[in-house]
Amino acid sequence: MSSPIYIAIDTPHLDKALAIAGQVRRHVGGLKLGLEFFCANGHHGVHEMGKLGLPIFLDLKLHDIPNTVAKAVQALHVLEPAVITVHAAGGLAMLENAKAAAGLRTKVVAVTVLTSLDDNDLSDIGVSTKAQDQVARLANLARSAGCDGIVCSGEEVAAAKRAWHDGYFVVPGVRPAGGTLGDQKRAVTPREALDRGASMLVIGRPITQAVDPDLAAREIEATL
Repeated sequence: MSSPIYIAIDTPHLDKALAIAGQVRRHVGGLKLGLEFFCANGHHGVHEMGKLGLPIFLDLKLHDIPNTVAKAVQALHVLEPAVITVHAAGGLAMLENAKAAAGLRTKVVAVTVLTSLDDNDLSDIGVSTKAQDQVARLANLARSAGCDGIVCSGEEVAAAKRAWHDGYFVVPGVRPAGGTLGDQKRAVTPREALDRGASMLVIGRPITQAVDPDLAAREIEATL
């Protein structure tokens, strides 16, 4: 069984990204490439990372009018990502268009509430409900649109799993016990996230900023 750990490669430097991924490739299930990496390296960088033989999670959090997002997903199709992200807040039509454009080989998961936000942050942007309620609302929208799953924190994944039994649940902001939270406000340990129903654990700095990334990945893998 493949590891549920996807390592977040958040660097603009392709050589560094390849080196880190090469060190940990035996102890992770895939590579998460986000905006920082993609803006610096584009399609070429994704192709190069793909040569390592691990599935690619292209985390670009697309959010625009439905036609624009569909065209963007089509442009990414040549990269054959295993998973791509769109923002659930883009609405039903945008989510439907993204899924239709992705084809059968790529999972489309909808970002609900970023793990850097809490209830106070949501209030600041005009969302009066708590984070867990907003996640549930957007998860229902993503499911109605035919998406494969959602991105949510470990605090909400259990409830999401109960409501959407066959959904694919990406949990970022995962931190080992005793680790620093950084800019994450709704974080759980890898074991907790998995026990609550996570399909994919996105882990970055606890591995990539470790003195020995391979050892850090192995130690986290051992807790699962």
